[in-house]
Order: sequence, then structure tokens, then C-alpha cells
Amino acid sequence: MLKPSYISALMLGVILSGCTSQANTAPVSSETAAPLATKDNATNATQSATAASARASELADFARWQQKFRQRAIKSGIEPLIFDRAFKSVTLDQQVIKLDGSQAEFTRQIWEYLDTATSKSRVTTGKEKWQQLRTTLAAIESRYHVDAKVVMAIWGMETNYGSYRGNTNTIAGLATLAFEGRRREFAESELIGALKILQAGDVSPEKMRGSWAGAMGHTQFMPTSYLRYAQDFNNDGKRDIWSEDPTDALASTAAYLAHFGWQQGAPWGVEIKLPANFDYALAEQSNVKPTAYWRQLGVSTITGQPLPDYGDAAILVPAGAQGPVFAIFKNFNVIRRYNNATSYAMAVGHLADKLEGGGEFSAAWPRTERALSRSEKVQLQRVLTANGFNTQGADGVIGPNTHSAIRAYQQANGQVADGYASASLLEQLTKK
Repeated sequence: MLKPSYISALMLGVILSGCTSQANTAPVSSETAAPLATKDNATNATQSATAASARASELADFARWQQKFRQRAIKSGIEPLIFDRAFKSVTLDQQVIKLDGSQAEFTRQIWEYLDTATSKSRVTTGKEKWQQLRTTLAAIESRYHVDAKVVMAIWGMETNYGSYRGNTNTIAGLATLAFEGRRREFAESELIGALKILQAGDVSPEKMRGSWAGAMGHTQFMPTSYLRYAQDFNNDGKRDIWSEDPTDALASTAAYLAHFGWQQGAPWGVEIKLPANFDYALAEQSNVKPTAYWRQLGVSTITGQPLPDYGDAAILVPAGAQGPVFAIFKNFNVIRRYNNATSYAMAVGHLADKLEGGGEFSAAWPRTERALSRSEKVQLQRVLTANGFNTQGADGVIGPNTHSAIRAYQQANGQVADGYASASLLEQLTKK
């Protein structure tokens, strides 16, 4: 749906185009037209020449970078023939540069993200895939002691069960990121990792494809993670995460989660009910306490049962006091080792539960609350600081400092101090 501002812009465009059409019905003399055309052509030619010159300069710089990097790669143990074959047809990928330089202004609310990540179609497809691979998944679970449902959920989240694994040449993508320089050290390290994979013979340069940022295969391993954790589960002599057969990729994901301490049979988290007098300052992921501690405070499951003891837990309030609340356990943080975003870990956990027959959360999300754009988050931080509730900077990232500042403001104004950064909070602050 078009927003009102966009509709207004379109209508204005229609009006202006109508005026232009009427103005252009008058004949234009050849004496007037010719100089205009010549001027426009000259301008276009100059712009084209400038762009071509800049492009040529960029390609020359890239060639120089490649030669220097070749020396580093050889010193790291990469054979010259392997490097030269991998870089044979590599050029700068402008789409990678564009994607790496873009930063989304608008974000989605957690419930919107979960709606998509754990949609009915994704659950249905996941159950079908699970049935098709049930023998393989059972064997993987038996060897690595990682629940098959979470392996399936990560596969679903990363590539929609292998339906889209990315089509960017990994060497070209990482070389572009390394040359661009914003994350050069990271990209060059991953690039050397990718060359080591090629040298081991697990995949050819042509088949080594994935996301624009270098993640590869069914479950999107970065090259250095592949080198540490990838598995040859089907014993064919290759750790092949790129083929149509997802076996090695699924086993590699299980091995990764096992390495970071996955607890088989334990949940990522459980939906809970907080007591009426709960201090929301305690609801921080870093505030990990024994289950007994939370029980003593009156925390129970959403159905009123005693909080189950799966070890130490933290309280998560992803939408503040108005939305579902969770006790999260060790497995939640293990998922975050795969992708550090809280929303991602929730999505994997929730999808895994749905694949096993679970339903939606019991408490409702505050769906009338719209998401803050990045610029609005910056504005919120600035207004809070200006009112004496210092966020320690205004970068548009809502972290612990901003949560603390919001809580302090809420406490000072007799509100539930859940620290939630909302559009209604920003509106309240800007009206002061």
C-alpha cells in the first residue's frame, strides 16, 4: 500500500506531466532545437567519459590490490596455481559494493519478523522436508546430540530449506569487500579461508557460490567457520555444503551448535508470566540467574506452572511490558552464536517448536505499535539525553545504555519501566 506522502507525490507528478504535455504542443524551431541537442549530447559525452575514466582507475586499483593480496595468500600456504585459477575471471562486483554500503532506514517490529520467519508455508515446507530426510536427521541428531528441529529451523531461516542459497561467486564477493576496505581485515581473512577450501578440493571455484557477504551453502557457512566445523557426514571424501543434497550442510550445522554447548532436549526459552510488581530492570539478557531465583520473585510459566529448571535463565521482553515475555536458557545463546541477533534466535527457536507441532505464543503482541526508523531512534536518543537521561551517544542502535535511559525516564514519570523504545515514547518525549 502506498503511504499518503507517496500518493501526493504521484498526483503532483501527474499534474506536472500534464502541464508539460500542453507546453510541448507548440512547435520548436530548428534554430532552437539544434543547439539544445548539441549541448545535451556534449554533457552526456563528458559524463560518460568521466565515468569510464573512474571505472578504469578503479579496475587498475583492484588489479594492484589483487597482486598484493596474492603475495599474502601464498605466504598463508595457498598454492599459486590455486590462487590464479580462483581469480581467473574475478572482477569487482558492483552489486556487492552497493549492498555493503546500504543501511536500512526502516525496520520491522519483532512480531512482523516472526510472522514471516515462522509462516504457515515455511512450517509446512519444513515438515515435508523433515519427513523426506527423517533417517538422515535422526542419524545427525544421534551423532551430535543436537535436536533435529533446530537444525531444520536454521536451514529454513538461512535458505528456505535450500531453495535459495545465493548465486554470488564467493571469491569475487569477498575480494570486492576486501578491496572496498570497510571490512578489509575480515574479508581478507575469509577470502584466504575460501582459497583453503578450494585447495582442499571440496568444491570448484565455479560452484563456490553463496550470499553477497560470503556465506555459503544450505546453511550459509562463512569460509573460516566451514574450515573449523564442516562435516563429511555421507563419507564421500568431501565436505559438500553446496550440492543439492543437504546432508553435509545439516550435519555441519549440528556440529557447530554442539561445539558451542547445545543441550539436547532443552528449550531455547519458555513463555512466562511476570508478577505484578516485577522490576523490569532485571529483564536484561546479561542478567543470568538460577531458575530458583526467578521462582522466588514469582515468575511462572504463562499457564501459571512453576518455571521449569533448565539451568540458568534470563528474562527477555522483546516488546516491552505489553507483549509476550520469555525466560531464555543456554540454547538461546547457542543459537546466537550462529547469528547474534535476538530476533534471529527467537525466530529459529519459534520455528523449531512449530515444526515439532507447537503453536503461537499465548500473549498478544502490541501490533498497533509501529516500528521506529533508524533516524527516529537517533532522535529518541538525542531527546532523552537532552532531557537529562543520557543514552551515551546517538547512533540509532538501541542497546543497554538506551534501555537504561528509557527506564530512568519511565521511573521518573511514574510509568512501567520496561525500557522499551517505542514510537509512542518518542511522541511523548517530543511533545514536551
